[in-house]
Amino acid sequence: MLQKTTEICRKTKETDITVKLSFDNKGTYEINTGIGFFDHMLTAFAVHSGISTTIKVKGDLFVDAHHTVEDTGIVLGQALSAYLGDKSGIKRYGNFTIPMDESLASCSLDISNRPYLVFNAPMPEAKVGEFDTALTEEFFRALAFNAGITLHLNLQYGKNSHHIIEALFKAFAHALKEAITETDFLLSTKGAL
Repeated sequence: MLQKTTEICRKTKETDITVKLSFDNKGTYEINTGIGFFDHMLTAFAVHSGISTTIKVKGDLFVDAHHTVEDTGIVLGQALSAYLGDKSGIKRYGNFTIPMDESLASCSLDISNRPYLVFNAPMPEAKVGEFDTALTEEFFRALAFNAGITLHLNLQYGKNSHHIIEALFKAFAHALKEAITETDFLLSTKGAL
């Protein structure tokens, strides 16, 4: 049986992060990373995945946002991994495509215990607000490797970095929601993941 709530804390010289996830299909949220656009994306993750999410971050934003964004991905990935345990009893695979105005992005994932990231989403603008758009890939890499997920994120087309990133986060949230749907069996010919 999958546990329904996980909480992971991680403190380094660069960041102090607490992530709490409740797998309750409510998608409530309390998020504060100090980066407005990133908070907006993590809120979209909570709402669209149905995973109630609390994320509290104190990061060295006086340097830049890199440590805050990457380390949040690490801790969120660890929280997902703690929830998934041995990864049995779930559908395992998820796939979803999201249109966001002129942008169309898709996510395909396998909760396989074999972490990997394919990220094909060029960003037309370097910044969205104070958020460095290059950190989108860093966030998803940290999350995938710490959660044990094979994750493919692809932009089919798009011109606005805000729309592109939001479509990626929402596609990921919906694909994850599909993949963590509980089943009565282990979906593997090996008998283990």
